[in-house]
Amino acid sequence: MSIIESQRAPEPVGAYPHARKVGDFIFYSGMGPRSRGKKEIPGVTLNEQGQIAAYDIEAQCHSVFQNLQAVVQESGASWMDLVDITVFLTNMKADFKTYNRIYAEYFKDNQPCRTTLEILSLPTPIAIEVKAIAYVGPKA
Repeated sequence: MSIIESQRAPEPVGAYPHARKVGDFIFYSGMGPRSRGKKEIPGVTLNEQGQIAAYDIEAQCHSVFQNLQAVVQESGASWMDLVDITVFLTNMKADFKTYNRIYAEYFKDNQPCRTTLEILSLPTPIAIEVKAIAYVGPKA
């Protein structure tokens, strides 16, 4: 097993790596829309209490998928190696249509298995998080 730390993706907000390679698989930790080295979150406006006052799900989706692309590339895998995606949304009814459209842009050539879940909240004030699994073994 090996640990993968990206120099381009946002720093983890806890004690976990960006990814781990185990055999022919790479497991990617949950990825949010933050940018590396920055506190502000693309597409998010916070109030004085640090709670979400407004957000742009489109901006967050693009940022999340770009962050995932950075870690995938740095792990030695390719976008086409992704085989399973799990996405967490904090507002399925309001955000699914936009997220689904943007997801289709990023995964038009590769269609991994996908699960999308609505959850009450995420550890930071974001509306979307994605985790993934890639297969980097022999190709059939």
